[in-house]
Amino acid sequence: MIERARQLFARVLDCPGGLKIQTIHSFAQSLLAAFPAEAEIVPGFQPIEGRAEQELVRRTLADLLADAEARRDDVLIRDVQALSRRLGEANAVEYLQACARKPGALEALGPPEGIEPQIRKLLDLPDESAGDYIARSCGDDGFDCDLLRAVADANRRWGAQTGIGHADFIEEWLSLTPIERATRLLELRRIVLTDKGTLKVSAGQSKAEPHYEAHAGRLATLIGELLRIQNGARLAADIAAGLRAGQAFSAAYTHAKRAAGVADFNDLIEWTRRLLGQSGMGEWVRYKLDRQVDHVLVDEAQDTNAAQWEIIERLVEEYFSGSSETDQRVRTLFMVGDFKQAIYGFQGTDPGRFREAREKFKARAAQMSTGDDLFSYRQGAQEFRDLSIAASFRSAQPVLDVVDAVIETVGPAALALDGMPPPHRAHHRDRPGSVELWHPFAVEASPDDSDEGEERWISLRDRRYAEALADRIRQMLEEAPVLASTERPLGPGDILVLVRSRGELASLIVARLFAAGVPVAGVDRLHLHEPLAVQDLLAAVKFVVQPNDDLSLACLLVSPLIGWDQDRLRALAYGRKGSLWRELRQRVDEFRPAHDALSELLRIADFTTPSRFLETILTGPMQGRRRLYSRLGMAARDAIDELMNSALEFERNETASLDRFLAWFSRGTVDVQRDPGTPANEVRVMTVHGAKGLEAPVVILADATADPARLGRTPLTVEMKVGSAEGTPLLRPKKEERGPPFEDRISEQEKRDAEEHLRLLYVAMTRAADRLIVSGVRPKERKDGADPRPANCWHRTVEQAMQSLGGIEGVGHLALRYASGTSVVAKRTKPKVVLPDVLVPDWAKRAAPPE
Repeated sequence: MIERARQLFARVLDCPGGLKIQTIHSFAQSLLAAFPAEAEIVPGFQPIEGRAEQELVRRTLADLLADAEARRDDVLIRDVQALSRRLGEANAVEYLQACARKPGALEALGPPEGIEPQIRKLLDLPDESAGDYIARSCGDDGFDCDLLRAVADANRRWGAQTGIGHADFIEEWLSLTPIERATRLLELRRIVLTDKGTLKVSAGQSKAEPHYEAHAGRLATLIGELLRIQNGARLAADIAAGLRAGQAFSAAYTHAKRAAGVADFNDLIEWTRRLLGQSGMGEWVRYKLDRQVDHVLVDEAQDTNAAQWEIIERLVEEYFSGSSETDQRVRTLFMVGDFKQAIYGFQGTDPGRFREAREKFKARAAQMSTGDDLFSYRQGAQEFRDLSIAASFRSAQPVLDVVDAVIETVGPAALALDGMPPPHRAHHRDRPGSVELWHPFAVEASPDDSDEGEERWISLRDRRYAEALADRIRQMLEEAPVLASTERPLGPGDILVLVRSRGELASLIVARLFAAGVPVAGVDRLHLHEPLAVQDLLAAVKFVVQPNDDLSLACLLVSPLIGWDQDRLRALAYGRKGSLWRELRQRVDEFRPAHDALSELLRIADFTTPSRFLETILTGPMQGRRRLYSRLGMAARDAIDELMNSALEFERNETASLDRFLAWFSRGTVDVQRDPGTPANEVRVMTVHGAKGLEAPVVILADATADPARLGRTPLTVEMKVGSAEGTPLLRPKKEERGPPFEDRISEQEKRDAEEHLRLLYVAMTRAADRLIVSGVRPKERKDGADPRPANCWHRTVEQAMQSLGGIEGVGHLALRYASGTSVVAKRTKPKVVLPDVLVPDWAKRAAPPE
């Protein structure tokens, strides 16, 4: 077996056509391109993503609303308005896109006029109008007025000012009409309930009426049911409006994609699933594939969703058919995955699907091996092997010990595991390593602290923490210890800083590292409009399009392209009578270099395309690329290059114009993603998701004290079954609107999020080879003096695990340390090499004679 394994790589290289390694979407695209007629799609379709997809969404929505206005479809217009009021413009578009990803569910809802009745039924609301129902229930015949009068009498007998006020309000409420009573139910409820929802019963009330608590409870229940119906009706109207708008947009967007001959990623998966599953034609396609595919390997199986598993199952269905032809061929299905590394739930994946697929294939293999077909000589060959690899070729044993202790501390169920996994074992058992828990960074405010400055919107804690962390990393690099894993001195490329989200803290750490002179690669992914280099270049474009745009000109002047400081800008801008450009032209003698540079930009702007204009700034006399690199570092390179690519993309599809380019660029966003595996001797700062599959000798978890409940953003939708429509994307109720049937579904989702939070910790910890550092900012102190760190933050979890292992208390910023041996060895100094003297001839020192 070992001999075969050693020969495998050479055999793969000699394989005709090479080894096919594809993503599931790439495989789906190639399959659909080979069978377009069978899939009932347009031949030659193109996948769509990024800015092109956003542009199609925007254009489809604009056309849909214009058509609704022309047809006087007031219902659709009101629905979109209601959706925008509830979510805001950007989130409303995002919700419509979520509906477009579920076209089957939206279509199954039926006609638009039947959607709200289905939602009312889901929320257990009466069929009649909520206003009519509540008004009727508030009438003398529908409301328990005797109970209300008993509560009033008890309050009056109590005699306190509060009780008399309650009794007077009840008498006033009883004197109103049923419609007026319905509008004052909230005030009535405050008599018997606190703001926290607990019964409001005093000793005086109980003394005046021994059954007062029971009366108050019944009254609270009665009022609560009416308010539930009242609030539920408003929620049902909002949800129905969103679904009607989503249904119309989904149909329009599907039509727009077909007219343009494009398909998004969801289309690729759905079309492939439908192609392989359809009766008759699907069998023929699978037959053609079966003759080409003998071995299937599914990598990252824990992050494969239900639709993708369905494609895989149909692709290998012939493996388990038991046909004679299948028996004569060696067929294998290899699924590789780690349940503990399932961290992409926000993309719709569910690691439980991996477990279900494993059990399904196990059962089918067992069925094959126990068959009674006497003519199948390979009947027992379909063996299912469930293997695990406990050995780690990356991390040192102390890191793995703490990882195991974390799982044992929180319990396997907290990670949604069936049981305790086998202990991790380091392949290099003698390699030393360490885990360090640093004290949370605390800031003591002083009268000298000021929130003024360019970063005043960022908390003082985060700013000071980023400075301290950058300083400690600089000190580590200056010490340059030799790492046990690499046997060479520690360099910037050996340090990986991980955060939960690409927020302000990540950008601050990058900025502080750059200011400290530490080579840093920048954040691994960011929106193209965010980098300062892009903003500076766009400011130049905005200025030449509109020279009287004072803000753009001010940004350009203080950018590296011109190089002014704030004092020089103030000297020009303060007290001016007209625009900033006019003032600069009038005082040209004082600011000649800036005036000449800006005039040159204006001169070339009328006769060039966006890409040429930007290239002139970057490589022309202004030397913009060199200036930007010197101020912002080489981290600006990827953003600049991506901006140039965007300009070229714009020119391929649109009329080349600076003004049009600005409008086109502002309508969409593009992510700039650096290749984290590219060799570079720079500190890497990235999210845990981005670090999946990477490793580093030293890993720092920089925001381990963050509250997981406040990380990320609340989803806009909650998927539920409405009638016969499975997985319908409903608007997520606000916290005060939660109730049956949403409460259980949202609680289930929050439980899955908590499980993924701990699996993210597992992934983050196992990136470290030699040294793992857990750090963070200390939150604001609590009034009760308790530990301010969130109970389920990574810092407390790791602390509990290290304490169970007997971690040694440290000094200074080090709280706990768990290690074996020495993870670093003394810095090696190379012996000084004495070079021999070189004799330089006289002619080399003489200047060349004039020609």
